[in-house]
Amino acid sequence: MTTTLITGGTVVSATGRAAADVLIDGETIVAVLQPGSELLGTDIAASVDRVIDATGRYVIPGGIDAHTHMQMPFGGTDASDTFETGSRAAAWGG
Repeated sequence: MTTTLITGGTVVSATGRAAADVLIDGETIVAVLQPGSELLGTDIAASVDRVIDATGRYVIPGGIDAHTHMQMPFGGTDASDTFETGSRAAAWGG
């Protein structure tokens, strides 16, 4: 499996937002850490397969909207959400 570290971003979660790094193993988020953390006993950035620099960006771990009806006819009417408004709503919990 590929390991990825997302660094430098602002992590947004249900409890707020904070500067943090996100460690991913394959398709699983395994840790959300303080930036530059050596909590796992190693220089994480040097030991992963890929590092993504998210400086100046929001990182939303696990923010996935698997099924949507946006910008399309549905049930005899048109969905009120655009891809932008629907994605924002999904990222904030629906």
